[in-house]
Amino acid sequence: MPDNEKGYTLIELIVVVVLLGIFFSFTAPRFRDAVLTDDMKSATLRLMGKVQELRSDAVRKQIDHYLKFDLEKNEFWHEYTDVTAEGSELAHDTHVEYLPRGIRFTDIWIRGNGKVMSGETAIRFTKKGYARQSAIHLESEDGQECTVIVNPFLPNVEVIEKYIEFEDM
Repeated sequence: MPDNEKGYTLIELIVVVVLLGIFFSFTAPRFRDAVLTDDMKSATLRLMGKVQELRSDAVRKQIDHYLKFDLEKNEFWHEYTDVTAEGSELAHDTHVEYLPRGIRFTDIWIRGNGKVMSGETAIRFTKKGYARQSAIHLESEDGQECTVIVNPFLPNVEVIEKYIEFEDM
């Protein structure tokens, strides 16, 4: 090629296209998984944070706390032990959080209470920071399932990326 002509040869372009193809073949599945599971991760992180917050608040304030769920509306909020009906409505209105679009509660299992598949239920956190073992089951529109496990005595919340069945003992 003469010195005054600038450009790329066909071989150089083919090499670049092949390298880009190889690069995208490795990154596309990870990117796809990150995009598709982003709402599920967001929902589980929010639930984990709320559980940890209520557990520590219950110990710090020495008041039982409740994490309440409305399974039809896919919403959750928190309340304290001694609230009136008006206070309960106010707690709902000021503290309500919704699951991301496309994510829903499948059911919530609480040891001793069993599985709740519709309506409202609550997980109680005592002033000592204890809670009954619970499993919050989530499902996305694309069929992905997730279980958020609240341990009775441990402060950590466990997330398992599938539906885990618990039996009432």
